[in-house]
Amino acid sequence: MRLVLVLAAVVLVIGVVIWTQQRRLMYFPFAAVPSPGAAGMSDVTEVSFPTSDGLTLNGWFVSRTPAPPFTVIVFNGNAGNRAFRAPLADALARANLAVLLFDYRGFGGNAGSPSESGLMSDGRAARAYVVGRPDVDPTRLVYFGESLGTAVATELAVEHPPAALVLRSPFTSMTDVGRHHYALLPVGWLLRDRYATIDRIARVKAPILVIGGDQDRIVPIGQTRRVYEAAREPKSLLIINGADHNDESLLAGREMIDGVLRFLRDLPRA
Repeated sequence: MRLVLVLAAVVLVIGVVIWTQQRRLMYFPFAAVPSPGAAGMSDVTEVSFPTSDGLTLNGWFVSRTPAPPFTVIVFNGNAGNRAFRAPLADALARANLAVLLFDYRGFGGNAGSPSESGLMSDGRAARAYVVGRPDVDPTRLVYFGESLGTAVATELAVEHPPAALVLRSPFTSMTDVGRHHYALLPVGWLLRDRYATIDRIARVKAPILVIGGDQDRIVPIGQTRRVYEAAREPKSLLIINGADHNDESLLAGREMIDGVLRFLRDLPRA
């Protein structure tokens, strides 16, 4: 009986720690953002915009042409800040696309703490900022989500359909990712931020491009394929052979960029 009580106490303590500290295990924000030039960016306007709950988010708007064929909003993953996405923005800008890089609450020196509801609010604020710009055609928006940001982009696409949705390394739900990595823990009971893309993706009406790496050790390729299979047509799937989650080939690799540009080029004009 004493052993059972000890084990129960240990499990309880572990559960309390996970419940109270789980967001520190999910979000890894970097506060310090270099200048655009130091990040290798040019033609950048530093911008800021408000959220519905009174925060101010900072970002970079990149544009090299007065009439870009599309404007891309990048929804970051769970780590770093917007400077980490500079190679992606630069590659898209060289193809004459306009790009918004921005940081969620708690990232890049922004006030606030990240959470699922908070990041969803931040995504809405980013879209509102972009469509309010006089140099942006609101009918030619592209949401580009990477990893955690795929859930944010998908939810926003349900609420405000874009011209296209690009999901790089999407997962079915954070619960499924947690169970994959922590099979012995009761993740389904403990997780606060669930990001259940699999429950939302079929409601997206925009054309979808799903990108995954077949050697991804963070988001299993099987989950990425399930998201693709659950999406409605029109949809496309691009698998990068040999690519792990944070490899250059999935950040701004030539095969991925070419696939994105080809997907956008083939979209019908509204």
